[in-house]
Formats: sequence, structure tokens, C-alpha cells
Amino acid sequence: MTSTDNSPQEEALPRPDAAARPRAGAITLVATPIGNTQDASARLLAALVHADVVAAEDTRRLLALAGRLGVRVGGRLVAVHEHNERGRAPELVTAAQAGQAVVLVTDAGMPSVSDPGYRVVEAAHQAAVPVTVAPGPSAVLTALALSGLPSDRFCFEGFLPRRPGEQQRHLRSLAEETRTMVFFESPRRVHETLQRMTDTWGKDRPAVLCRELTKTYEEVRRATLGQLARDTAAEEVLGEVVLVVGGASASAADPEAAAREALSRSDQGERLKDAAAQVAQEAGLRTNQVYRTALALREARD
Repeated sequence: MTSTDNSPQEEALPRPDAAARPRAGAITLVATPIGNTQDASARLLAALVHADVVAAEDTRRLLALAGRLGVRVGGRLVAVHEHNERGRAPELVTAAQAGQAVVLVTDAGMPSVSDPGYRVVEAAHQAAVPVTVAPGPSAVLTALALSGLPSDRFCFEGFLPRRPGEQQRHLRSLAEETRTMVFFESPRRVHETLQRMTDTWGKDRPAVLCRELTKTYEEVRRATLGQLARDTAAEEVLGEVVLVVGGASASAADPEAAAREALSRSDQGERLKDAAAQVAQEAGLRTNQVYRTALALREARD
């Protein structure tokens, strides 16, 4: 995810630590700040200074970041972005096989998460080259944590398709998704996206619009899809946007329907108690409730 620095007044940053230098003979995915340079880790600074090869999504952005961090990129700098990643991956793998410390960074956040990195990691695994990570800021997890929506189960959907028809089909495919959903979106398209979500999933779904995360003008706005769609129609949205949307309400499980399913399995040779336990687990019901209902149904049937 692309980010520009708009962090509060900066204090002294940690200095590169030689003990944190990237691993030789391996590829290290290194997270970069999503807005506030104070979130840069000591491992990021050490990686930029000590790596033999630094693969960056945008080399100019990386050099600007290094300048703000007060360090110089010490190794060979190469560009790896969505248009050339497949072709660059063998080069990075070969460098690691030769014993070099290879580092991969993107413009903001964690490589491979809606950013370049996946194909490099895939190629490294196929070549048995070690891959490790220096974790750090993530817009996905930051927005999820701030949203106040259920975070025990969630899915990340990245950017929705741009074409209206494809986007609508994708939203329909998520209509019954019960997990909290996280999306990236352009500020120019966020109103249209919220309106389509409202039209597809209903105006009362809880949702959160996160803007400029970790930056000076960070904003976290929680409302319903309908309200956010109205708000963004009336005002211009600026900055990087992450949308977090509550999942669909789980349909209430029917104990009698579950009991009938258990009876059907029993008629096919499965022990009724075992069938009831399995069906109850699948439906989120208590085993005894399904078993007793099944016994009553069988008695009434016989």
C-alpha cells in the first residue's frame, strides 16, 4: 500500500544495529512504516544499511524513506514491483543462493500483503532458499484493531475490482461472509464502493472508515454502511483509506433440522449419538439438544 509521510514531529530514531543485520543466504521481508517514520524498527534500519541487495517497490520512495530515517542504503538497490516481480524473482533467489543477504521492502507496510513479494517468496520456496521476516506496521491489522469489530475471525479482501460489474459480482459473493472483512480503497472511489456495499449488503451493516493511519490527521469513523455512504457523498475523502466491514449475521441454527440430518445419517448406518454429535458441531448446537430431538423424532416416526 502506498504511503506518504505525514507523521508528527519526529524524535531521534534508533540507530542501525549490526546485530540486527539481515540473514546471509536468505531473503528477508521487511515491513516499512505506513505513515509515521517513528514506527521504523531497528531491524529495518539495519536491513537498509547492511543488506547486500535491497529490492524495493519504488526505489525513489525507498531512498526518500532512508533519508528521513537518517541512513544510507548500503547494498545494491533494485526495483521489484507488480509489473516485473515475476522476472526479478530468479535474480533475488540467485543472489541469496550465492550467500548474499537479500531484503525486500514495499512502499508501506508488509511485503506480500496486497503488495509485491508473493512471487519472490514462491520462487524462493521452490529453490529451497530460506525466507524470513522482520515484521512491523500493517495497515490491515492496524485498521482491524481500531475498528472495534470482531477480530477473532476476519478476512482481507485487498482492493475490489475496478469494473462495476466485476465489483458487484465480488460483493455478492461475500454477502454471506460472517467474518469481519478488511478492504483497501482509493479515496477517489471510496464513496462509490460504500454505496455498492450498502446496496448489496444493506444499509445497517456496521462499518469503519480508517483514514491516514498513524499520521497526523488519522481518522477512524465508525458508523453503518448507509451512514458512511451518505457522509462520503457530501465531503471529499483524502489520504489512504482502509474499510473494515462487519460480517453477515450467522443464521440461527434449527435444532429440529439438525436432528433430522442426524436421523438421516443414522438410517445410513451411523450411530445416532455419533451423528448427532457431528451435526451439532457443524451447526454450532449442543450435542444433547440434537440427540434428544432426534430420539423424539425417531419415536414419533416409529
